[in-house]
Amino acid sequence: MITVTNLAIQFGKRVLYKDVNIKFTSGNIYGVIGANGAGKSTLLKAISGELEPNKGTVELGVGERLSVLEQDHFKFDEYNVLDTVLMGHQPLWDNMKEREALYMKADFSDEDGNRVAELEEKFAEMGGWNAESDAAQMLSNLGIKEGMHYKQMSELSNNEKVRVMLAKALFGNPDNLLLDEPTNDLDLDTVQWLEEYLSNVEQTVLVVSHDRHFLDAVSTQTVDIDFGKITVFAGNYSFWYQSSQLALRQAQNQRQKAEEKRKELEEFIRRFSANVAKSKQTTSRKKMLAKLNIEEIRPSSRKYPGIIFQMEREPGNQILEVEGLKALDADGTVLFENVNFNIEKGQKVVFLSHTPKAMTALFEIINGNRTADAGTFKWGVTITTAYLPLDNTAFFNSELNLVDWLSQFGTGNEVVMKGYLGRMLFSGEEVLKKVNVLSGGEKMRCMIARMQLKNANCLILDTPTNHLDLESIQAFNNNLMGFKGNILFSSHDHEFIQTVADRIIELTPKGTIDKLMQYDDYIYDEQLKEQRAKMYE
Repeated sequence: MITVTNLAIQFGKRVLYKDVNIKFTSGNIYGVIGANGAGKSTLLKAISGELEPNKGTVELGVGERLSVLEQDHFKFDEYNVLDTVLMGHQPLWDNMKEREALYMKADFSDEDGNRVAELEEKFAEMGGWNAESDAAQMLSNLGIKEGMHYKQMSELSNNEKVRVMLAKALFGNPDNLLLDEPTNDLDLDTVQWLEEYLSNVEQTVLVVSHDRHFLDAVSTQTVDIDFGKITVFAGNYSFWYQSSQLALRQAQNQRQKAEEKRKELEEFIRRFSANVAKSKQTTSRKKMLAKLNIEEIRPSSRKYPGIIFQMEREPGNQILEVEGLKALDADGTVLFENVNFNIEKGQKVVFLSHTPKAMTALFEIINGNRTADAGTFKWGVTITTAYLPLDNTAFFNSELNLVDWLSQFGTGNEVVMKGYLGRMLFSGEEVLKKVNVLSGGEKMRCMIARMQLKNANCLILDTPTNHLDLESIQAFNNNLMGFKGNILFSSHDHEFIQTVADRIIELTPKGTIDKLMQYDDYIYDEQLKEQRAKMYE
């Protein structure tokens, strides 16, 4: 349990929130949402003690332990992987080190013997005898295999360190758990494992994430940071989003009577509860929606970008034909080979791989930016493409302001360019900022505006939700669902894939798996799981 009393945090004259009084209780997973800069990560830092609030207190239940997902990936470089995970249970780790030091003493006294006896008893109570095997199993579940467990952390890639840090946070069943973007750099299979793991915990958990499916799968309640306040709502992210949109429509309809509004909200809650009851998500199991009341539903102050892709030309029947395509990594490793597929009109295809470089290599090849190691590809004569690359760094090595930068990629005067930028939430003096000082999220919104200028009938998107906030991801997702042209994309966002893709192509070192089906059906099919595993052996 975590009790927050009269919490206030501000930076200079900017007040993030004040008079925050919340009790986070065990058995609940709280999804923390809010616009960029609202103070989501700051809240977690205040609870963990990393940041001193301007006012107020944070208290844990008596004798309870708090664990935090570390963001400093270099902090444990001097330790081996297994020890780093064991340090996630600090009392156990301290016990192990003290016992070890006492047993190594040359002049072991009776007093030392008594102390060792105490430590041994506590060690057993904390599950110490199974600690190493439990830590090893946690690592293996997160994709860090046994051969890496005694390597130094400094030898691991950033992606591998992220997984070790997550294992460290989860290890030892802490009473309270704070997770800031836990799915970053995890593949979809590992995210699925984490969802299942968290859905069975009985601790108090706070999660900040831009992954909507993950939030929906694990959250029992939503912590919304908006209007300079922190409010807890029953239900998951989807409930919050749909209810806030309904409340916004009601607020805009001045003619609607109060009683009609109430009935509409009550019907929405009834329908949403019925849908969730059919799922296997935590929200349904814990029946949090039963506690909902219509007073909790209100519009949000969030702003959603206007992401609108339109086709200038209707595509013909020939879209893209790929034959025998092969790509090698810089070290000669096969990313994929013998790739054959034909894209049909209107298809929205997600490309998957255990190696993210494989999707990027494919997209770079079909966009003419990289030469294939074997094979050919051919676009239909009616096809126009707009490409969102994974790495956009080269586009922003410039002193141009936003208006002049965007003008390079389309026709139209300054007013037209400002209109496109305005849709992407750049307004007023912001459009005169130099592009080389933009944040990752701002750069992505500029790249999306650039794509919109092309009016292409085939969109190619390499991990398009990177660096975007939930509002931008939601707007992007909504538009792609209704786009009439073709979409070829990769993504780590489960909801994005499930709602957009109607075809799955997985690139493996031994060829492709190509299925006309929904993503959920693909990943949960037991026969396909076996087939996929064999393709990577």
